[in-house]
Amino acid sequence: MTEVEKKDVDEAVFVPDDVNDIIKETVDGVLQSQDYSHPLVGQWTNDVVATCVRRLTSLGKPFKYVVTCVIMQRTGAGLHTASSCYWDTETDGSR
Repeated sequence: MTEVEKKDVDEAVFVPDDVNDIIKETVDGVLQSQDYSHPLVGQWTNDVVATCVRRLTSLGKPFKYVVTCVIMQRTGAGLHTASSCYWDTETDGSR
């Protein structure tokens, strides 16, 4: 394998820790010192999603990202969600 091929493979490797760090830093940056305020939830979710997408794409990896955000007040109420994903673990990561 040539040096150029090695570099291309390294650039295409999914690094879950990098993604987790971006998400945690973004959520902390937006919400860390905030008390729950229903009128601000829309802005907070937009800020979290936009910042995550911007930072993830700035990694320069050949991946597609889907970012969702749910913010709700802790009242003991339940939250039901569902999602389904399909990806190629050889090229898109295993987590």
